[in-house]
Amino acid sequence: MVTFRPELHFKNVSKAAGLKPNYKIAEQQFIKLLTLENLDFQVTAQPSLVQEFEMALEKALAVAYANLDLLPEAENRFLHRILYRINRLNFVWYKDLNEYINERSYYLQWIRDRIETPWQAWELAQLDVEQLEQADLKQALIERGNADLEPPLSANKRYLREQMTLEGYRHLIAIASLDGLVESSRLCHILGGGSNEVQATLIRVLLEEYGNGRFNRKHSTFFAQMMQELGLNPDTEAYLDWVPWQVLASINHNFLLTERKRHLLRYLGGFTYFEIVGPSIYKDYIAAASRLNLSQTAMGYWELHIKEDERHGQWMLHQVALPLVDMYPQQAWELLLGYDQEKLMSDRAGAAVIQAVKLAENSNH
Repeated sequence: MVTFRPELHFKNVSKAAGLKPNYKIAEQQFIKLLTLENLDFQVTAQPSLVQEFEMALEKALAVAYANLDLLPEAENRFLHRILYRINRLNFVWYKDLNEYINERSYYLQWIRDRIETPWQAWELAQLDVEQLEQADLKQALIERGNADLEPPLSANKRYLREQMTLEGYRHLIAIASLDGLVESSRLCHILGGGSNEVQATLIRVLLEEYGNGRFNRKHSTFFAQMMQELGLNPDTEAYLDWVPWQVLASINHNFLLTERKRHLLRYLGGFTYFEIVGPSIYKDYIAAASRLNLSQTAMGYWELHIKEDERHGQWMLHQVALPLVDMYPQQAWELLLGYDQEKLMSDRAGAAVIQAVKLAENSNH
């Protein structure tokens, strides 16, 4: 039996890293690898199978996080699309089950770790961790929660409310569908285990997101109906190629935090922000839809979310985050870290979505 030893089989790959890689071709090669029978054995026995992909990966990693103030577009798009394709194996898509034949591949784990390690170090360097560690945590969480309930009307929010066209709205919904059609699925990954009031609250949130087990009330069902009303394809991942890498980064970040239980506090801090700020964003979308004279079906998802997330945000703050400060007094600062990271990454993703929407509008003029 051949043992997977990446440090032996790929030690010469970086010698070609000076060449300009074609990231699109490299991604297509990677997609084929995902369903290659017995991937670890094949890659170990015949390293040439992945040589071109490895050269592209090495080049992207060398460039992507070299500058604290810069995130190169091509390299980050490539890395986060690769990382997403690995992470998505944690979900059941009700498609060909052969897609999962390599879900426990050591080679895929190695790729994931090589991307996540420098990327997460870059993300962490964007925040003053020492200041977060010294904060009055409960007060800081409450102040952030109050401020993010009604954030100021920024230029991007004003654009959504007052200027976005129907084509822009459709493009926005298409991008949002990558996450909207799998509603809170990552939350499932942290619910198993010991029972307490925090866990019970999280289950209540999940049950409401999932329509209490009724498919016709599930939030993703409303999202699919909204897409159909707008003439969009409601299949999951139908618009993956439209999604900016900054959005994929937020998704990948949450995969990481939920798949590693050590990051539980960071995830729940981030989820608290997500639930608190959600209604203010959805109100922008409703304002746009109303201005465009769209039907109730074309915007009903947002109304449902505003109603429920206003409640969920308070649950997350008062019944999850604040109690966890008492449960983990030495590590609870990670709640604040997770909150601030989610806000920073969401703002970055939101700006990228607006840019993509404007480009889509201009291309149709």
